[in-house]
Amino acid sequence: MAQAVAPPRRTTPTHPGSIPRTGTAPGARQHADGYTAPATARLVPSPVFVLSSVRSGSTLLRVLLNSHSRIRAPHEMHLRTLHVHLSREFTADAMRELELDKEELEHLLWDRVLHKELDRSGKDVIVDKTPPNTLIWPRLERCWPEARYILLLRHPGAVITSLTKRRADPDPEEIRAEVLEYSEKLEEARGALDCHVITYEQLTAEPEETTRGICDYLDIPWEQGMLDYGTRDHGSFRPQLGDWSDTIKSGRIQTARPADPGTGLPPRLQEIAAAWGYPTT
Repeated sequence: MAQAVAPPRRTTPTHPGSIPRTGTAPGARQHADGYTAPATARLVPSPVFVLSSVRSGSTLLRVLLNSHSRIRAPHEMHLRTLHVHLSREFTADAMRELELDKEELEHLLWDRVLHKELDRSGKDVIVDKTPPNTLIWPRLERCWPEARYILLLRHPGAVITSLTKRRADPDPEEIRAEVLEYSEKLEEARGALDCHVITYEQLTAEPEETTRGICDYLDIPWEQGMLDYGTRDHGSFRPQLGDWSDTIKSGRIQTARPADPGTGLPPRLQEIAAAWGYPTT
């Protein structure tokens, strides 16, 4: 069983409140007019994001966490697809007078969505497990400098196998490119963020130990009920909101399926898999 490989710890300190760190983060925004709005206070200053590839067990992790009395882990929220449209030529100027720009307006919207869901749940920790968040992790860090991150890894070969079986007319090259894109961003985040790293293989083989480690990271007590996710209401399981397979609907934690022995990994994916502690032969 693969053991999660801990990333090097980030040494750049976080500032109090919700003001982002100084310096240029990866993917930092650049405005043609030279204006960047300052960050404003967040209603949810320290949300939790699960960063993972698609087909890596993030829905299982979601329902386990959502079974905790203090954690709200809703379906995939796709915050990155929520945009603000400044519809008139003078709108940007009006917002600038309020020390806002398009990106910060979107951050306020994202933060409000999280706050609404957290308030509705009556819980105090919110987790967003949308896999494409992995592709924009630098922006999440800009929006929430105090956010916490759980990196959920899975053997890239197993991800390729799962995607190939899931799609009606799979394109092998397209799938490998997609898995590589996610894997590169995960490896980038692993080295840059102060995060908690687990593997899907660990989660399914040792669910109690793995979820205890997550609770320690989140500084909340572990609860036995987390392992009985099938007895809780987690909303509907359907496409675009997470996994909807019979496996997740069974209500039971099932052993992670390995990669197809015939799945060949390109050199860069082999490098990343080895860095994560997975065998590559």
